[in-house]
Amino acid sequence: MVNALRYFGWPLVAGLLVALLIIQRYPHWVGLGQQPAYRLQQAPPLGLQQAQPYSYAQAVSSAAPAVANLYTAKMVPNPAGPNLENDPTFQRFFADNPPRQRRIESSLGSAVIMSPDGYLLTNNHVTANADQIVVALRDGRETLARVIGSDPETDLAVLQVDLQELPAITIGRSDDIRTGDVALAIGNPFGVGQTVTMGIISATGRNQLGLNTYEDFIQTDAAINRGNSGGALVDASGNLIGINTAIISESGGSQGIGFAIPVKLALEVMQSIIEHGQVIRGWLGVEVQSLTSELAESYGLQGRQGIVVAGAYADGPAARAGLQPGDVILSIDGAEASDGRSSMNQVARARPGDIIDIRIMRNNKPLTLKAEVGMRPQILKEER
Repeated sequence: MVNALRYFGWPLVAGLLVALLIIQRYPHWVGLGQQPAYRLQQAPPLGLQQAQPYSYAQAVSSAAPAVANLYTAKMVPNPAGPNLENDPTFQRFFADNPPRQRRIESSLGSAVIMSPDGYLLTNNHVTANADQIVVALRDGRETLARVIGSDPETDLAVLQVDLQELPAITIGRSDDIRTGDVALAIGNPFGVGQTVTMGIISATGRNQLGLNTYEDFIQTDAAINRGNSGGALVDASGNLIGINTAIISESGGSQGIGFAIPVKLALEVMQSIIEHGQVIRGWLGVEVQSLTSELAESYGLQGRQGIVVAGAYADGPAARAGLQPGDVILSIDGAEASDGRSSMNQVARARPGDIIDIRIMRNNKPLTLKAEVGMRPQILKEER
């Protein structure tokens, strides 16, 4: 027996070692480790993934002190009713205490401290026609604010307060945000006090919503309610990326569709208001409409992009340049005219006095006109 083990032992051990080696190197030979007929994208090991925060407290502690609560008040006429003051029967009741013809109407909102110099950004609809604006800071200080200027066409207003050591917010880069990025909304919803809600960036570049003349909204599902208007939309690091402005809601409450003005646009408006007292925008003085497939076919421009001139303001920059109703604008200063809103936004960013090339199609013939950009009047219907 011992001799048999000595004789067969080493071959058995060697055979087992060879079998294990084959299984390890070529498992599919024995039906192990076979790849499925479909391919899967495997996540990297947990240690290699980008670390995500378990808390946004640091971002909030950085941004929240720079978000103020606004309380506005204005005098409004009393609702129309019977004029009892002139009724002889009731005149004796009003001899010493005449009835009040006006009442105080108050509203809530938020604002973002943009600079230690005391400049704040909020929404125009929060402060419009207000007789008094009270700014309440997170540290307990309160003061009256004055309106430096407003821009109804972007729904922004610039306020200034006289306080020292103001906690200004850190400015982020709204051009760099991506759909899916974490977003935090900070404001004073329903007057309950400063509140933070969290969501993601749902979309960027939202326009044609009919909310403002110039629209380039960030859409977010972070809860925004009445009183959040003018507050801050910040990224996961607490940097300002937008000014909360509006919601789409059937009930009046948050339904996960909120909009914020990108900080890049807000800064441009603020700088212009501080420097000039108003926003200086370029203007051509035309009314345009999109080049639909039907119109493109009638103009012989199938497959081309452009906008159709529906009308031109008398003695406006476009009229002086020779632009006529029915012309199809193909490009403005080298940029393809894809739709009316983006093209008019392009003109608005130009400086009054600039000379721009307008390439058009008229009677199936291409033409290039030169126009001097004018300054957009303060009260003007949108060029669509």
